[in-house]
Amino acid sequence: MVSVVIPTYNRGWIIREAIDSVLNQDFKAFELIVVDDGSIDNTQEILSSYRDKIKVIRQENKGVSAARNKGIVSSSGTYIAFLDSDDLWLPGKLETQIEFFRNNPDALICQTEEIWVRNGRRVNPGKRHKKVSGFFFEKSLELCMVSPSAVMMKRDLFNTFGLFDETLPACEDYDMWLRINCRYPVHLIDIPLIVKRGGHKDQLSRMHSLDKYRIQSIKKLLERNPLSEDQRKLAIKVMMGKCLVYAEGCRKRGRKDEALEYMRDLRITSD
Repeated sequence: MVSVVIPTYNRGWIIREAIDSVLNQDFKAFELIVVDDGSIDNTQEILSSYRDKIKVIRQENKGVSAARNKGIVSSSGTYIAFLDSDDLWLPGKLETQIEFFRNNPDALICQTEEIWVRNGRRVNPGKRHKKVSGFFFEKSLELCMVSPSAVMMKRDLFNTFGLFDETLPACEDYDMWLRINCRYPVHLIDIPLIVKRGGHKDQLSRMHSLDKYRIQSIKKLLERNPLSEDQRKLAIKVMMGKCLVYAEGCRKRGRKDEALEYMRDLRITSD
């Protein structure tokens, strides 16, 4: 019924906790696919120890989007759920979301609440990160409001919106949820059922210049997606703001050509 996809790269130090948190779920109608994105640590040794409990796919290093996409196209479930290899699920996560879909047959995607842990200590997310349910396109333009590890979605959504954008080294989830939420509600189950762990050096969200990829996503959204007039105005406004801030950052760091490129985007967008 559910295909669970875990992309991983050099996470031998933590991947076992993620896998075990899936295998220990009471709801058992799932397949677990772990896509090793070219790890060169002890990840393969750890994955081999699970034998036939999990399906392992190994590919050369292509990034998290390509790894997730490989898992999606190799899966067979009616529903797709994701888990980042540095996060973990709490008991009841799968069962709660399947029950939600049974009670809400028209729903296409939902996520759960989450617990944040940074460097081993629990932290409270700021107000701007507070999750909401339904249509929150405007808020999603500013920052990513959906956690991959918290999501379960009907696989038919990928037929409508396509897979994760493999040209984006980061913010690929921001890109996906924008595409979906401009047309469909993302429902929230207001129960914390994942632990989202951060603070480690290889965390993608610590990559610099993330707004560069958000601008790329919004630009693509404006070019390819049928937005309403209000959505289009909001997307242009946020993109202009991000272009201005990013261009100024480039200028301060001596990257004048890149700053000019984003100022050109700003002028084109405003025309």
